[in-house]
Amino acid sequence: MTTRIRDVMSPGTAAVEPMTTVARAARLMREQDIGDVLVTYDCDLFGMLTDRDIVIRALAEGLDPAATSVGSVCTRPPVVTLAPDDSTDHAIELMRRYAVRRLPVVERGGCPVGIVSLGDLATTEDPRSALADVSRAAPNR
Repeated sequence: MTTRIRDVMSPGTAAVEPMTTVARAARLMREQDIGDVLVTYDCDLFGMLTDRDIVIRALAEGLDPAATSVGSVCTRPPVVTLAPDDSTDHAIELMRRYAVRRLPVVERGGCPVGIVSLGDLATTEDPRSALADVSRAAPNR
């Protein structure tokens, strides 16, 4: 049986506008215990900002997180996306091809509705794997 993305994705992901500061996005990630936010303007996906983007593209470059916009350091289009009715097999194929750990899920017309992570897929596709165990574990505090 094929599993659909809508059944495994994290719905209602956090989103910020491109002019949001990196510091604000980082606080949002901490508050929601997540490692990424979608960068959107209205309903359009502008990009994706991960905790790694903050470290590599902002902090390591010496940029001030309080003065740097997420739009200037996020991963910009073409961001690879999925539709809610896509299969988990398709998600795995895209993650392999593009070497990414997370994929935004967008409805027809481009409006983001969720995100699917490598951990989500591991938990669904191989629930006894080490990655699935790690993904289910309580977060570090």
